[in-house]
Amino acid sequence: MKALLPFSLLVNIVFSIVEFFLGIRILLRLFGANPNTPFVSWVYDTTAPLLSPFSGIFPNPTITPGFVLEMSSLFALLVYGFIAYLIALLIDFVNDKMVVERVERAEKRR
Repeated sequence: MKALLPFSLLVNIVFSIVEFFLGIRILLRLFGANPNTPFVSWVYDTTAPLLSPFSGIFPNPTITPGFVLEMSSLFALLVYGFIAYLIALLIDFVNDKMVVERVERAEKRR
């Protein structure tokens, strides 16, 4: 019995979307996408708040002019993945406690 399945699914969807856009940003920066195009500009603007806690931690090595390996985005991708994993563990823990309590209450009623 999964009592918190919808909440767990919502967390997975949100973090998957975050990681998807960070991955797109990494690829766009790596391949030197033109930041003046609407889509690239939108991706950069959308992901900027997600990267603000991580900006300046690592230098961004330039492979060739315009082709950048954005280390802060890679680090953010790892951190957000780890946070999603911890939240999933917490949801599973709470869910297991709820199921055990329901079973114990049902057994007491018998």
